[in-house]
Amino acid sequence: MGVAKPFDIPKKLVWAAYLRVKQAGGAAGVDGQSIEGFESDLKRNLYRIWNRMSSGTYFPPPVMRVEIPKRDGGKRALGIPTVSDRVAQTVVKMALEPTVEPTFHPDSYGYRPGRSAVEAVGRARQRCWQFNWALDLDIRAFFDSLDHDLLLRAVRRYTQSRWILLYVERWLKAPVQVADGSIVARGMGTPQGGVISPLLANTFLHLAFDTWMQRTHPTAPFERYADDVLVHCATEQQAQAVLRDVKKRLLQCRLEVHPEKTKVIYCKDSNRPGTAVVESFDFLGFTFRPRRARNRQGQYFVSFSPAISKKAAVAIRHTMRHEWRIRKRTDKDLSDLANMFNSELRGWINYYGSYYRSALSPVLRPLDLALVKWAMRKYKRFKGHQRRARRWLQGVTRREPQLFAHWQLSSAWRPAG
Repeated sequence: MGVAKPFDIPKKLVWAAYLRVKQAGGAAGVDGQSIEGFESDLKRNLYRIWNRMSSGTYFPPPVMRVEIPKRDGGKRALGIPTVSDRVAQTVVKMALEPTVEPTFHPDSYGYRPGRSAVEAVGRARQRCWQFNWALDLDIRAFFDSLDHDLLLRAVRRYTQSRWILLYVERWLKAPVQVADGSIVARGMGTPQGGVISPLLANTFLHLAFDTWMQRTHPTAPFERYADDVLVHCATEQQAQAVLRDVKKRLLQCRLEVHPEKTKVIYCKDSNRPGTAVVESFDFLGFTFRPRRARNRQGQYFVSFSPAISKKAAVAIRHTMRHEWRIRKRTDKDLSDLANMFNSELRGWINYYGSYYRSALSPVLRPLDLALVKWAMRKYKRFKGHQRRARRWLQGVTRREPQLFAHWQLSSAWRPAG
């Protein structure tokens, strides 16, 4: 007869967690094991995770630190767990999430089932029309600065499960392997890239910010996507008062408002013709600012609205130019190229085309020029004849307007160049 485990963790939960990890995909961690490698001995690997978690002997390996470029030109540090550790984190997430998720604020949008960044942007747009002022809040190095004791205290508000609390604490303390292979201890923060990190961040900020705002500033609605926060105010004085109080509140939570990136904005439009020092802000890849619009009667007016931000546009163009390198892919035909890139194109169009769609067309236009130059390199009859290649590609767009996703943005498409 086997020895009873101190923690009752169903094997079915571990299996369900593995299926989620498999569906999400992702890179290998410090052990170099891919999902395919994990599956080569799947039964034993899953049993090992269940056995160790159930007995209290599971200790997470270091997370692998990688840096990815941010839209503003900086670097964002991600912590990549191993596949096994992603399964273990998903087990805890699936056990904790049903308890905390129903309590979250309706205007918390980040990393929540059934909610999206597009919804957050749409709600922000609506409120910018209703409120004259907005407060764009930036929490300095939020994921790197989270206090472990306060975070664990927040989790204990929702569960007394010993195994959940045990493994959350161990993940918070798990070291990091940096680029040179050395292992660095971590005394604060939760690494972006971890499965459990977004849920922990939402749990903390729900108590530290969302419920506090509801209690102390009920007339100032907000949208929060993880640590990106936008607050709406009737007057500049109210916005400045909210900012002062938020600074104090975050200091109590051992966090800090970023002084340069946090700003108070006037939502200028035709009905609000005054001026202010700041009249635009970026939120979730969109720039909100006064824009020319036309009503149903065909009359023009100024609307304070979102469209794809300059930073997001630069990132898209960089991807198309330096990562796709279309003009050099002369071993492919046109349909191959469409199959290779349409998925990402549709993602951009579905997201950035949600608001002020016309602003996205010029961002994707360089792709058309790249296709023209690809044709000039691939086909001898177009070599040195850009105009001829452009006419040929225009013919393709008329015959097959569905071939490339971005061709559907405009019915009167013209290749650039």
